[in-house]
Amino acid sequence: MKRRRVESSAIRSIGYHSDLAILEIEFTSGDVYRYHAVPPSVHRALMDAESKGRHFVAHVRDVYPTVRVI
Repeated sequence: MKRRRVESSAIRSIGYHSDLAILEIEFTSGDVYRYHAVPPSVHRALMDAESKGRHFVAHVRDVYPTVRVI
C-alpha cells in the first residue's frame, strides 16, 4: 500500500485503501500496522489533525482491529 509521509514525532507515514477500509501506519520505530474497517472519515480526520500521534491514540489505536505488518 502506498503511504504518504507526514509531519509527526511518532508517525512516519500513513496510507489508506478506501475499497478495503484499511488504514496503514508506519511509525518512526519502523513498525508498520494495518487497522481494519476504518471509515474514510477517520482517515481524513487523522490526515488533517494537527497532532497525528495524539489523534491516532484517541481515535484509532484501541478502536479498530489491528495486524502488525512489519
